Amino acid sequence: MIRVNDLIRTYDDLTAVDRVSFEIDQREIVGLLVHNGAGKTTIMKMLTGYLEPTGGHIEIGDLDIETQSTAVQSLIGYLPENDPLYPEMTVIDYLDYAAELQGVSHS
Repeated sequence: MIRVNDLIRTYDDLTAVDRVSFEIDQREIVGLLVHNGAGKTTIMKMLTGYLEPTGGHIEIGDLDIETQSTAVQSLIGYLPENDPLYPEMTVIDYLDYAAELQGVSHS
């Protein structure tokens, strides 16, 4: 379960995300489809705890992202569109590396 209520993210005078609310039930698959510059990446970074919202509230399961971001991050796998660390690695090499860091077996 993911609950997002009145999510806001601003950068000085720019509002990147403006009062976004939605709910995703367990086992539900959704897509975040809007035009470029509408805040998709910003929303994903806030959902995964890598960026703090300016306002609003996010719950992943029964966890509050504001106070329990480490616990939330341990439940979520997130690979941004651009490999953030090693551009010379292939996608599969990076995924293998990230999995190994998290103790995920190769089986």
